Amino acid sequence: MHFVTLIKEKILYGSTITKNEALMLFSQPLEELCQNANEIRKHYCQNTFDICTIINAKSGRCSENCKYCAQSIHHDADCQDYPLLSADEIISHAKYNADRGVQRYSLVTSGKTLVEQELEQICSVVEQMKTSVPIEICGSFGLLTKEQYTRLYQVGLTRIHNNLETSKNNFPNMCTTHTFEDKVTAIGFAKEVGMYICSGGIFGIGESLEDRIDLAFSLKALNVKSVPINVLNPIKGTPYENLQPLSEDEIRRIVAVYRFILPCAFIRLAGGRNLLHDKGRSCFLSGANAAISGDMLTTSGFSIEADLKMIAELGFEVKKNHG
Repeated sequence: MHFVTLIKEKILYGSTITKNEALMLFSQPLEELCQNANEIRKHYCQNTFDICTIINAKSGRCSENCKYCAQSIHHDADCQDYPLLSADEIISHAKYNADRGVQRYSLVTSGKTLVEQELEQICSVVEQMKTSVPIEICGSFGLLTKEQYTRLYQVGLTRIHNNLETSKNNFPNMCTTHTFEDKVTAIGFAKEVGMYICSGGIFGIGESLEDRIDLAFSLKALNVKSVPINVLNPIKGTPYENLQPLSEDEIRRIVAVYRFILPCAFIRLAGGRNLLHDKGRSCFLSGANAAISGDMLTTSGFSIEADLKMIAELGFEVKKNHG
């Protein structure tokens, strides 16, 4: 029996993969790796698929210096700059998505945290959405305090998004205005108040294979069940503008290995999916079972209708999940 199959069987029987085994998977034949990853996905997640959309609810002027991001004040990228959108704009966009079959909708704001006025506005918007839009609500608001997460949870925001981005070891190469530990602390606060966690990473920023594996094991230790896979789409004016985008085979390999490490997670194609000529179809046959649809924060995405059609063609069924 081949190494990949042996590791798959180990996982199907409820055992966990080791770091060394995960590193070895990166050198295995791609098609064999992806096929076995897809079998793990079917075993643990069946054909359930989770699709969500996001709104860039506040854009630009971010104090943080994450090297991939067009919204940072430290970079010279061309980026829209506007304050928190009105409740009418956010709710109208949410209804548009709900009417097209999307079951989860995320408010995303630029910046390290929320000021009190912004928090009050968002809490008010969430309360209105809970009574007017049949959609689950989550948010990505930077590094909040436990008290701030508590207030959001009390008005009905059930899931928080906060990407770890990369390994603890590589994090200082990507950002120096906050730390990997700051993110873990914020995620811990959100978990303590009862929120579900969505957290993943961005790949193609010069990280090593070991960095990719270490990130996955950090997510596993935090029991994260929704894991966005973002791929760097180099943006002019950012420090990463000249990096070479990852190949489709590299992206598929990352997805597949993450399925081996995180067998029960919703592995979600997110930013950078437009780099894939097949819109992610091959990744959905390599262990991925979730996606962000529509436009991303500062790059274009895919239409909800086209995504739902592809998801159905692949035999998936869109369902609401609570992980």
